[in-house]
Parts: sequence; structure tokens; C-alpha cells
Amino acid sequence: MASASCLSLLVLVVMASAASAQLSSTFYDTSCPNALSTIKSAVTAAVSSEPRMGASLVRLHFHDCFGCDGSVLLADTGSFVGEQGAAPNAGSIRGMNVIDNIKTQVEAVCKQTVSCADILAVAARDSVVALGGPTWTVLLGRRDSTTASKTNAQNDLPPPSFDLQNLTTAFANKQLSVTDMVALSGAHTIGQAQCLNFRDRLYNETNIDTAFATSLKANCPRPTGSGDGSLAPLDTTTPNAFDNAYYTNLLSQKGLLHSDQVLFNGGSTDNTVRNFASSAAAFSSAFATAMVNMGNIAPKTGTQGQIRLACSKVNS
Repeated sequence: MASASCLSLLVLVVMASAASAQLSSTFYDTSCPNALSTIKSAVTAAVSSEPRMGASLVRLHFHDCFGCDGSVLLADTGSFVGEQGAAPNAGSIRGMNVIDNIKTQVEAVCKQTVSCADILAVAARDSVVALGGPTWTVLLGRRDSTTASKTNAQNDLPPPSFDLQNLTTAFANKQLSVTDMVALSGAHTIGQAQCLNFRDRLYNETNIDTAFATSLKANCPRPTGSGDGSLAPLDTTTPNAFDNAYYTNLLSQKGLLHSDQVLFNGGSTDNTVRNFASSAAAFSSAFATAMVNMGNIAPKTGTQGQIRLACSKVNS
């Protein structure tokens, strides 16, 4: 039995390796040589018009990539319930219109060649670069799913209430290391969060800078339902710059979300946070590595799935 189990595990490992091996940085070099430049120009324009959009596109890729297959982009229909209504997504994911616009532009130069999942992966990288962050080589060749699961999105995506152990488990379940987890959390150097996601931290937690908490309470009152959608920057120091200030904030107990501050709260990730706070280069390198690792989570390749003509719906 033991040898059979080992053989089964070996087969799974080989299958997983084969899936990511099919991704390639040169995947569209022949079939759509202008794909990456088309995506980049559209992302740069969108982020220039609204810097917050950069964070939204990174988050959209993250929420897609707990299975990088474009499933998060599928809109609900009368006969289909997708991921957009799941608790981690409802009322908060945004940027689908930008991806739709990019898809239209890409379709104009290469008909039904570039997947929505790949567009998301490239747009996330280009968003980070547009806001002053690091670049990395995006592996390509993902195909788009023909379905989506609201239940999986609810179960897989870590909520802002998670403690360190729950976060570690959620990322490990997707074969992401603790260092990957801390580095990916650094994407909160850009973007904003809604009051309903940090209210409990403001009023009920003690590991928060008093002046920082006070400054946020005016727009995020204690009563539930009052100001729920009010926004605050995840990084108050440099909210529209992709840098390592997020970690410096954690050292000062100025993490906005509970799931931010738990990364520096006397636990096993404290030293990683200190390292990223003291070295922008260390953070940039770890973040780039983690984004590639995240982008390799269970992609559909080869003949799996499809190349959608429109990102919000499966092909008819």
C-alpha cells in the first residue's frame, strides 16, 4: 500500500510539473507578438488615469489565482453563479471593465489567441511596474475555464480576519511558502480597504498605533452598517507607490487589516517583515518570485478549457 501511495504521489507531482512546464515566457512570440505591448499600454493608461486601478488589477489576479484560469471574470447569469458574489469578492473586486477593454484590444490584433487568464497575469505585473514596483517575467500559456465556483472562492480566499496560522495554512494549501505569503501581502502597499474589513481592528484590538486608529475612526464609526463602504489606504505612507513602506508600517503597528498586522505580532514571520522593511531589494525580489509561484497555481493548459472571446462569459 505504501508503495502504491508513493506512486500516486509521484504521478500527481509529475502532472503538476507538466502543467507548469507548459507555461512559457515566449508562448505568444509567434502567435501574437504584439500581445504584451498591447496589454502594457492599456494598463499604463488605466493606472495613470486612476492609480487605485493598479491595486485592483493585482487583486483581481490574486483572487483568480487561487486557480489562475480567468474564472473570477465570469459574470453571473440566470443559469450560472460564479465567483464574483463570493464573500471575498462581493462589492470589492473591480477592474473587470479594464480587462474587458484590454481583451477587446488584444482580440483586434490576434483573434481568439490570448487567454483572459494570461491577460490578468500580465496586467498585474504591468500594474506593479506602473506604480514604481519591480518587474518579472510572466510565464504564459494559461487557458480560460468554462466554469467557476462561488463555494471554492469562499473557501479558498483568505479573509482579512485570518490569524497567522490560518493564513499560513491557506497559502500552503496552494503550495505557497510562508515567505511567498509575507511577500504577496506586501501588495497592500497599494490599494484601499473598506471600513467593514478593518472596523473590528480599530475598536477591539490593542496592537494598533493609537494615533493611527484615531485618524481612521471618523470615517469608520463603530456601529455596524455605518460607513461600511468608507475607504482607507492600506498603506497610509505612500498609498500610490509600490514600495516596502507596508512593512515599515507593520513595525509601527500601523497595519490596516488584522491579517496585515498578524505578520508582525511576535510570531514566526516577524523577521521576514523586518527584512523586507529594511531592504526594498529583498522585498522586490521575494515579491517577484512569489508572483511567479502564484501564477503557476493549477493553470489550464494545452487543450483544457478555452480561449474566451469575451472575458465575462464562456464562448457560445
